[in-house]
Amino acid sequence: MSVEINASMVKELRERTGSGMMECKRALVDAQGDMELAIENMRKSGLAKADKKSNTIAAEGIIGVKVSDCGKNVAIVDVNCQTDFVAKAEDFVSFVNSVAHALLNNDGIETEEQLLAMPLEDGITVDEIRRGLISKLGENIVIRRFEKYKTDGGTACYLHGTKIGVIVELAVHDAELGKDVAMHIAASKPTCVSEDQVAPEIIEKEKEIFSAQAAESGKPAEIIAKMVEGRISKFLAEVTLNGQAFIKDDKITVGKLAASKGNTIIRFSRFEVGEGIEKKEENFAEEVMAQVNSMK
Repeated sequence: MSVEINASMVKELRERTGSGMMECKRALVDAQGDMELAIENMRKSGLAKADKKSNTIAAEGIIGVKVSDCGKNVAIVDVNCQTDFVAKAEDFVSFVNSVAHALLNNDGIETEEQLLAMPLEDGITVDEIRRGLISKLGENIVIRRFEKYKTDGGTACYLHGTKIGVIVELAVHDAELGKDVAMHIAASKPTCVSEDQVAPEIIEKEKEIFSAQAAESGKPAEIIAKMVEGRISKFLAEVTLNGQAFIKDDKITVGKLAASKGNTIIRFSRFEVGEGIEKKEENFAEEVMAQVNSMK
């Protein structure tokens, strides 16, 4: 005996699952109108779809950043999907912001497993919502990386559009300085805060390259040594945050700027969507067709 599936039932299931109208109607038909069974079946289906998508490269996405009102805590998360089309979807953006907010307010989240098990709205975990979005949006969705600072000093963050995010820890809370430093990091891409954090093997490699270049000049060995020393100093100034010229005033370095305000930059994290990921080039028409086909 078939059960009549009316519009109000479909509407309720859509509100509870966020899925499409036709998918909700099919689920209710298969469940003979049993709302809870329909939801359970849809969740199982979502998990299956998520597993099928898990090996698909996800190199698009957005960065989420949140800082606490007290300025002592800051969090950043890089969530990837397959196309920029989905990266702009309201559900995806809301998910990223929810993860960043929950990470900010939950201590002890250090591993990917802990983050995926972290509860969001109504106690549903990050991974459950992620898998549901994969089913709904038709693309692989991956939480690629995250970071959180909790300090007695100060923190700050900066988001450039949705693709580049930076968080900073300072010895002393200074919202204005923190934002300026974070903006600088977003633009200038330093690799570390200070010279002592540059790996010795990197410096040695640069010395080899500079020495070989200087040797071609035919100058005496002592002159070449000074040339190499100068090149190394310039290299360290270029890659370290403290040594870089401040983007708002190139007459002062970032390190000296912080010192002039009685502060010290402790650490930073800079995330840029897609960096280090080899991705397939797609034109917009193909991107749209891929989205349409995934929803059939």
